[in-house]
Amino acid sequence: MAGEIERRLASLGVTLPTPITPVANYVPFVRTGNILTVSGQVCFDGNGKLVAKGKLGANVSIEEGQAAARACAINLLAQVKAALGDLDRVVRVIRLGGFINSAPDFTEGPKVMNGASDLMVEVLGDKGRHARSTVGVAALPGDCAVEVEGQFEVA
Repeated sequence: MAGEIERRLASLGVTLPTPITPVANYVPFVRTGNILTVSGQVCFDGNGKLVAKGKLGANVSIEEGQAAARACAINLLAQVKAALGDLDRVVRVIRLGGFINSAPDFTEGPKVMNGASDLMVEVLGDKGRHARSTVGVAALPGDCAVEVEGQFEVA
């Protein structure tokens, strides 16, 4: 039976995809004590297609970037569910780190990351409020527009 968080996801029309398997020498998440750190998730949709490809400030709009960041957040939650088995075990989101594939003069990365931050609060309420950093980068794997990593306190 789905828990409260999964019911909230369903009410938002969000289906968690099967988590992506790492393509290099790392693991998708590490738990130490009550801290779960999830490796960076790119902006794949549920069908494995990139939500946005390219650079913000060049060929990707802020709105497209926000949709990509939201997809990254959904993928983070899919990894959290894989790690814990039950999203209701999330005590709070501690931190999100965003990497924005940016044109050299693009400075609106924090607006892009709102796509991820807003989803966490929509789904988890006050437990979804978190610290955050956003960094513009020259390139991301597969020319993905956004990648987001996360850290969670868990029970």
